[in-house]
Amino acid sequence: MYLDEAEIYVESGRGGDGIVHFHREKYKPRGGPDGGDGGRGGDVILEVSPHINTLFDFRHKSRFIADSGKNGGPNNMSGKSAKDLVVMVPPGTLVYDADSGDLLGDLVEEGQQLIVAKGGRGGRGNQHYATSRNQTPRMAEKGVPEESRTLRLELKMIADIGIVGVPNAGKSSLLSVVSNAKPKIGNYPFTTLSPNLGVAKLDVDTILVLADIPGLIEGAHEGVGLGFSFLRHIQRTKVLIHVLDGLSEDPLSDFSQINSEMALFDEKIKIKPQIVAFNKMDLPSVQARYPEIKQAIKGLGFEIFPISTVTHENVDQLMWRTSELVREAPEPEPVEVMPVYRASEDPKAFTVEEVEDGWQVHGEAIERAAAMTYWEHRESVRRFQRLMENIGVEEALREAGVEEGDTVYVGEYTLEWQD
Repeated sequence: MYLDEAEIYVESGRGGDGIVHFHREKYKPRGGPDGGDGGRGGDVILEVSPHINTLFDFRHKSRFIADSGKNGGPNNMSGKSAKDLVVMVPPGTLVYDADSGDLLGDLVEEGQQLIVAKGGRGGRGNQHYATSRNQTPRMAEKGVPEESRTLRLELKMIADIGIVGVPNAGKSSLLSVVSNAKPKIGNYPFTTLSPNLGVAKLDVDTILVLADIPGLIEGAHEGVGLGFSFLRHIQRTKVLIHVLDGLSEDPLSDFSQINSEMALFDEKIKIKPQIVAFNKMDLPSVQARYPEIKQAIKGLGFEIFPISTVTHENVDQLMWRTSELVREAPEPEPVEVMPVYRASEDPKAFTVEEVEDGWQVHGEAIERAAAMTYWEHRESVRRFQRLMENIGVEEALREAGVEEGDTVYVGEYTLEWQD
């Protein structure tokens, strides 16, 4: 089964905790601080694999959580950093933040990587807090918390040639004739409900990748039917083969409609080289109308080949001419990831809100500091209190009306206010 959209949850590993420890050795009763640092948490990384051509696997597994770093040890031993979690995706994967809609990356080349969740830094052990005035610091840091986000993955197939046309024109039949692909084929509209890839080997040096794009209908550029899902696959192709149904009531109208839908979706599609294949020439009625269609198509500036996917008439000639156009065509431009402008936010910014049973403090820096504090060590608590004072949280709480004994919530932590 082909799947070209998926939503996944990614979470990096948190950093390991630094520890409070003092050197213990015979005949050295006053060993100095030697608490080691925590290890780094693992990143979650998306990497392009040429051996994958669908997002189907993400239907069964959609949560990817990296390991956390190990805690530090005595004797200045740092905790082991966690391995990064590498998630393989097919070439042509667009990565969006599901909440904001921002485009984070366009993964095209084999081995290309994108870090989508950064592992937390390991916390520092008490070895780093020794000073001339405090030679036995009982203070350390916990690791930086993990990052998490939901991603929307969208696949645009990468193929040399896109086969387009109205439903039931013979696109899948053409793909099966020229390649080793085995698409489902039937004599009814919308036979193909998902794109198919095939490889055509014309000779030792000429190998083409083809994408059979499901039949487009009027309004596809507005998402009618499965328009958006299919039209985006055309964007990365170099050349288009436009298959016309010789039995259609009006092949020229079909030709115009499909080109209009593609141009309305993306103006760059209309400048792609396009060659027309007039299909079903094994039928006498189709042969009779071909001269009229040929003259009209050439009048529009397009080459046309009369073909039959049943008898294989002119199929080889069509593919060789298409291969010439592929060689001449420029490489399709990758989707440009534009930086998203946002008003700069002070990481130390915070808000104080009165809640039913106390006060709630929100803020990136203050919540991260709370998560990295050893609440069982008095010096670590005093350090956190100094931070609250330095960035103005303490003053803001006083101005809001906090009183002795009130409960103050910072992130997931509950504190009691004392003057």
